[in-house]
Amino acid sequence: MSETQEIAQMAHLMRRAGFGASRDELERLVEQGYEETVEQLVDPPADIPRADLHLLFRYMPSLETGGPVTVPGAANWLYHLVNTQRPLEEKMALFWHGIFAVGNSKVDNDNHLIAMVDMFRDHGTANYRDLLIMLAQSPAMIYWLDNHENHKRSPNENWGRELLELFSMGVGNYTEKDVFECARAFTGWTLGPKIPRVPNHRFFFQFEFRPEEHDFGEKEFLGRTGNFDGLDIIDIILEEDACPRFIARHLYTFFVADEPQVPAWDIEPPKDPEAIDYLAGVLKDSNYEIKPVLRALFNSNFFKEATFQKVKSPVETVVSTLRLTEDMFGPQPALIELGQESAHMGQSLHNPPSVEGWSTGPNWINSGAVVGRINFVADRVSNTELPGVQKICQRVAAANGTSMTPDEMVDHCLDQFGPLDVSEATRMELIEHASEDGDISWSEDYDGSSERVGEMLALIAATTEYQFG
Repeated sequence: MSETQEIAQMAHLMRRAGFGASRDELERLVEQGYEETVEQLVDPPADIPRADLHLLFRYMPSLETGGPVTVPGAANWLYHLVNTQRPLEEKMALFWHGIFAVGNSKVDNDNHLIAMVDMFRDHGTANYRDLLIMLAQSPAMIYWLDNHENHKRSPNENWGRELLELFSMGVGNYTEKDVFECARAFTGWTLGPKIPRVPNHRFFFQFEFRPEEHDFGEKEFLGRTGNFDGLDIIDIILEEDACPRFIARHLYTFFVADEPQVPAWDIEPPKDPEAIDYLAGVLKDSNYEIKPVLRALFNSNFFKEATFQKVKSPVETVVSTLRLTEDMFGPQPALIELGQESAHMGQSLHNPPSVEGWSTGPNWINSGAVVGRINFVADRVSNTELPGVQKICQRVAAANGTSMTPDEMVDHCLDQFGPLDVSEATRMELIEHASEDGDISWSEDYDGSSERVGEMLALIAATTEYQFG
């Protein structure tokens, strides 16, 4: 494999397992090796720190706690996303946030959403069974799906239905009777009383099991009969072949290639059934440990060959741009506003639109969102005052000595801005635009040449190809 191919492959890995990487980072990682990089992403050494929250809360203490709105919590998470040195942890938190979707629009206490994202960050690459148990005991999820209203004498099926339909198995793998029996098993899993409110604060609910509200009667669930409680239900679900396949398809959709939306999965077969079978087998064989399946996924040929087959989500677009341009490293007042940028593009952190999460893939680039995406990226990559853009300009300048033709500039910009593959028609349109001002002379006008590179990066950000990652 050539050096160019190695750089492209590493860039693909870092886009999917993280939020992109600069050329300097890519070259360092290529020297380290692909498999070693995968291992470092999946199981980062303890000495690789997370984002410095002490620094954030020292300068922006309002971001430490939530409230009735998601603005502080979204800014808090964006700070993690941009500054993390453990990108897969944050990517997996985003993955689970989209599957185990809970919105502050109903919870009305963003402290619980912050706590849920912390849970995904801490346990998102650990064990799926443990994650389901923590989810069932999460105050945010209990309130979101009304399990605090699930009583022995009047079961509420919301949590039981979504546990089966959206969180573990998928439509077509259970009956309405199973939903009802599942709900019975989780009666009494409820919320403890909150401390009374004080001005400007909302306190946490706590998980509480109330035996007097629990149905201890015999239940029949997925063909088994017994005096099941919630833990038994989760263990029975994990025995079903549908469960690892369901999670495997979610992992494939998130990391490999866009699939139809989840409600269509019972009628739309996977694009790559063999890949789903492989990932499901690894997940089941590992007793639902997540790290082994992530290793298998990132080292697979089907992953390595799936370049530019996923539309970047708004969060991926915002975070990858900020990291590439080296904008917003550290607490700054603009962090509050930047935390809402993905919401303007259709993905509001801490506030998915429903329990089904977001509609992904091509839905991210609808007519109402695509202009905002392009403008956000173009405004930053054309700003030659930003350190990351300056580094790109320096690399482009060093590629051909003191001068270069328009087509050389376009090719170098595409290379440094990805590397990004575009169609020949797109490339010729970019060259036509670059040719309007003739050749570039770095020795005669470095600043002007840098401005032209920034302008070209902005044009590249507007291409169809750039919307894919």
